[in-house]
Amino acid sequence: MSSSPLTERQQLWLFFAIALVVLGAGLGFRDPWPADEPRFALVAKQMIESGNWLIPHRGSELYSDKPPLFMAAQAFFYTLSGNWRVAFLLPSLLAGLGMLGLVYDLGRRLWNHRVGVYAAAALLCTFQFVYQTKRAQIDPTVCFFLTLANYGLLRHFLLGPDWRAYWLGCFAAGLGVITKGVGVLALLMFVPYLFAHLRDWPGVARPERRIGHWLLGVVAFVAATALWLGPMLYAVASESAPEYRAYMNDILFHQTAGRYTESWDHHQPPWYYLGVIAFAWLPLVLALPWAVPRWRDALRARDARVLLPLGWIVLIVLFFTFPKGKRDVYIMPALPLLALLVGAQLEAIAQRPAFRRLVLGFVAVLGAAFLIVGGLAWSGHLAAANRLVEQRGLEAGGRQLWLFVTGVGAVGLVAAATLRARRSLLALAATLAALWLGWSLWAYPVLNDSTSAVAVMRRAGEIIGKDAELGLVAWKEQNLLHADRPAKDFGFVKPWHLQLAEAQRWQAQAPQQRWLFVLRAAFGPCVDADKARYVGHANRREWYLLRADAFRAGCDPAVQVESEDADANAE
Repeated sequence: MSSSPLTERQQLWLFFAIALVVLGAGLGFRDPWPADEPRFALVAKQMIESGNWLIPHRGSELYSDKPPLFMAAQAFFYTLSGNWRVAFLLPSLLAGLGMLGLVYDLGRRLWNHRVGVYAAAALLCTFQFVYQTKRAQIDPTVCFFLTLANYGLLRHFLLGPDWRAYWLGCFAAGLGVITKGVGVLALLMFVPYLFAHLRDWPGVARPERRIGHWLLGVVAFVAATALWLGPMLYAVASESAPEYRAYMNDILFHQTAGRYTESWDHHQPPWYYLGVIAFAWLPLVLALPWAVPRWRDALRARDARVLLPLGWIVLIVLFFTFPKGKRDVYIMPALPLLALLVGAQLEAIAQRPAFRRLVLGFVAVLGAAFLIVGGLAWSGHLAAANRLVEQRGLEAGGRQLWLFVTGVGAVGLVAAATLRARRSLLALAATLAALWLGWSLWAYPVLNDSTSAVAVMRRAGEIIGKDAELGLVAWKEQNLLHADRPAKDFGFVKPWHLQLAEAQRWQAQAPQQRWLFVLRAAFGPCVDADKARYVGHANRREWYLLRADAFRAGCDPAVQVESEDADANAE
């Protein structure tokens, strides 16, 4: 990079142009996909329709799983763009670009411009980073706020004293709290800082004892959390309905401390994150055999630039290792700082022939894997691919999808064969570009209708006609989101048989006008399946439409199921 004819500013513009293409490709090409995207998009849509952006709803029920900041951002971008296919992905896209910018600037300030570019490029090449920032989940946004908090704290601790950066870091941590609750983890950076400070490491800022300045960090943190928490508590206090108090208790306690200590889902063994780091953080982790000894030497030399980020990464991984419930995205906030530390060594590591050969081998293996999987799937000899075709209802055996897979494999193998070890990093870049651009521009349109439930909801609208009313039973968020008319729901977390009983009464009020869209597994004993109208298969589920005559005479779904449960308990 030092011999590049481009100036530093031109290099930076070129890098972010590439990042925008990679992360932004496919914007507007698809609708929200499960598991989480339709839920957040539906909540954002209902924010706009109801005007209530403070306490969100999912259908007719309050939605208390997550604070509303991310959904409000999606709603905000819809008011600007007028297009949900664009708006629902913009928060993640901007968060991804923001993280790249923060990593670059931190690398530039702590080391130099080249380190900043190498660190940002290492992050952009990492599988988990690109995959998550091309999805509309909360994690990229909360990861951005945690990275911004780390950015501010590290500038203060290593390059300061810089009180404004410190206050910015504390404020960003508070924004992370009202995004997903884990923003406070950024403040764990105090642990390695205090260790280095007390051990008198060089390169650590030693601000004067200005208690007021330190306490203003607490004020900034509290102020950020109060942006949502204060109005929410006031709104709950102003409402007499008990569901608002239940919402407050659930989101403040059950979904935070309760989820961490009790971990009622996503149970994984203690070593789970070793696998995440080994595979989801590829190809960044390929540099670790050379980076780790350099970090060891840096720690022996008491280099706080390595100690503080590395200490925070270890604390984050340990924090999420203790509970039984684990997901790969939980440790994603550690990824930007790992890229920073690798980037500080990457220019020297890239000159090592053994590293170049390892990268070349990775490209060759990745290309061969894609080519073999694509070929087997194309020929119908891969059971998993055949199931996917059946579940998604892909045309022509999914050949358009398998063409994308084999194409990525071909690019990888050709790049490895022509560029060889000396230019293996270029071969890696070409293969990753083919993967992400092909996924965004080719695979999105192929998978969208069946994955998003757009097709099944369009079919339901065609069957019932434009003047009919539609009710949803045992529905998923994508069904309400993509309904072609205002739809009636009967609860989401409410048991299916109670939803069905309420829907039956609603339909009976106007039986000629009202249809019910029902999951097949929710029929129960009161529905005559022979009179149900099949709509289609979406999201691994079978969906049907019911007229009033599909219910057996004199059968109440609520009473029937409850009596069966009582009989089962008696036995």
